[in-house]
Amino acid sequence: MSSQEKQREEPGKQKTATDKSKRKRRKGRTLEDRPLLEPNAAGIDIGAREIFVAVPADREENPARVFPTFTADLEEMARWLVSCGITTVAMESTGVYWIPLYDVLGRHGIAPGLVNARNRKNVPGRRTDWQECQWLQFLHSVGLLRAAFRPESDVSAVRSRMRHRTDL
Repeated sequence: MSSQEKQREEPGKQKTATDKSKRKRRKGRTLEDRPLLEPNAAGIDIGAREIFVAVPADREENPARVFPTFTADLEEMARWLVSCGITTVAMESTGVYWIPLYDVLGRHGIAPGLVNARNRKNVPGRRTDWQECQWLQFLHSVGLLRAAFRPESDVSAVRSRMRHRTDL
């Protein structure tokens, strides 16, 4: 008599670990199973008064830091990111506060990418700015974020002049 027939005869019998392993597994990957596509990625949550930055946990004793928004502080942040070996950054900002940081990071050789906040808000739960920057860093490192289009600096300068000209 096979083991399956024995189980049918004994309906009150507990299922074993081998029975559980026979169940179908989901085909998709969990977030933790995803491979690191960008191991040198950082996440930045930009606010009007503070900027929260997260780097991979193995790079720094305190992998998440907060910086003020003054130009000297942006330069200090960029130097810190370079010292941590960061080559690419995902930034989330609700206003125009990302523009100076984008330029500073570009001058320091870090590839910045502005991420649309609406694309990330599908995950339920309320998060603090500390958690947001760490979540951005993780999503960027596994390749789940797409940067918005930002033209080259020459094209940006011409576009801003054209906008100014039409407003006159």
